[in-house]
Amino acid sequence: MFQFSIYVRHCASRENAAVHLKRVKAALPDYGQVGLLTITDKQFSEIELFFKKKEVAPNAPGQQLELF
Repeated sequence: MFQFSIYVRHCASRENAAVHLKRVKAALPDYGQVGLLTITDKQFSEIELFFKKKEVAPNAPGQQLELF
């Protein structure tokens, strides 16, 4: 596992991204790891996301109860 959480920040230019990278570097924790990845808008637009649910066995029909 590379990450526990991912946070995304859009920056309009490389110069703007450099400002935020500098800010993150200045606030690094004493322990732990921080990874920074800079990608272009085009690369971001080509991200493919996949979602799949685990198969779950259907519930057995419950017993019908009659109160009256």
